[in-house]
Amino acid sequence: MSESVMKRTKSPLHFTGNFTQQEAIPPDAIQAAIAVLQSGRLHRYNVATPDELSETAELEIEYARYQQQHFCLACASGGYAIQLALRAWGVEAEEPVLSNGFTLSPVPGAIRAVGGKPVLVETTKDLVIDLDHLEIMIQQSGARLLLLSHMRGHLVDMDALCLLLEKHDVAMIEDCAHTMGATFNGRKSGSHGVMACFSTQTYKHVNSGEGGLLTSNNDVLMAKAIVLSGSYMLFERHVAAPSVDVFNKIKLSTPNCSGRMDNLRAAILRPQLKVLDNNARRWNDRFDAFAQQLLQSANAIALPARHPDAYEVPSSIQFRIPALSDEQNTEFLKICAQRGVDVKWFGAEEPIAYTSRYDSWQYIEAASLPKTDELLKRLYDCRLPLTFSVKDCATIGSIIADITNDLL
Repeated sequence: MSESVMKRTKSPLHFTGNFTQQEAIPPDAIQAAIAVLQSGRLHRYNVATPDELSETAELEIEYARYQQQHFCLACASGGYAIQLALRAWGVEAEEPVLSNGFTLSPVPGAIRAVGGKPVLVETTKDLVIDLDHLEIMIQQSGARLLLLSHMRGHLVDMDALCLLLEKHDVAMIEDCAHTMGATFNGRKSGSHGVMACFSTQTYKHVNSGEGGLLTSNNDVLMAKAIVLSGSYMLFERHVAAPSVDVFNKIKLSTPNCSGRMDNLRAAILRPQLKVLDNNARRWNDRFDAFAQQLLQSANAIALPARHPDAYEVPSSIQFRIPALSDEQNTEFLKICAQRGVDVKWFGAEEPIAYTSRYDSWQYIEAASLPKTDELLKRLYDCRLPLTFSVKDCATIGSIIADITNDLL
């Protein structure tokens, strides 16, 4: 062991921050929530006068405008938004639905929840869907729909993807749980498919504990989603919504699968939208500081490359250390924990927390994805909460780089 390594080992840098601590809800959001509580009108359709807009309706208007889409629906969670989109689109029993092999379990879970059959697609080293394998799976499965997960905020070449889908007449629903505020070639993430699904769960870009948003320019799909969400016959109280004549065509043939958002969560979210773009810049500053330190690891640590046309909003960072042996991987995770760095590993045989991988989803048909397997084997993940300073993120990256250099 070199002298420099010995010195680091004797007095290693230690991080004391909390990786699950989010920023406080903004004061204006707290005041808005208090106003809703004092009114007692938490249900989205409970308004004082017929022409009053509820907090939830206002949120839908504002988020549709932000996304540059015609329509928006607020609902109970991001996973529920995906289910709404799949049901509205018309997924039938055991119908194949294409999706990423590398994603989180609510994505295949939503497909199974509506009766569909997930067909998984390989992942590239940049953690995006493999377009070559996608084309093969389109042809093999005969699928008419892709549920694209922008997993961990990484954006594939959306122009190339859309051309491929158009060529094979395949529709797309986007899971944008990790890309709120992101763009591709100046176009909002979530504006490429027929519908887009967003999450407002605590660890996403805006925080209401749980919650989801669904956007679209398709009036029939959105009318169906609104009725599915549990609007009863109160759909006229939705403003970022299709015209009444569209609802009249589908209102009696579309079931109620209640999963509405309430006014309390909407009130908390509306002020957060105003600072979303600024927070996106703050996340990028933290990501850059972290990544810069990882690059000091003598090329041992691999970071996914961003497409030059993509503007991402990284609320977490992913990296691979391909050269670690099984024994070194165990030691790496152990030392990170000892030094206060909460690293999640996607390669474990049993899923831990949110790191489940496709071969642990026993409710779907078994798939063989060797490229994805190789990636997940040494794939790690760290949250980047805005409660961390830029300096904090540089410190964490430095610790990881030091540990890697020591092990290798």
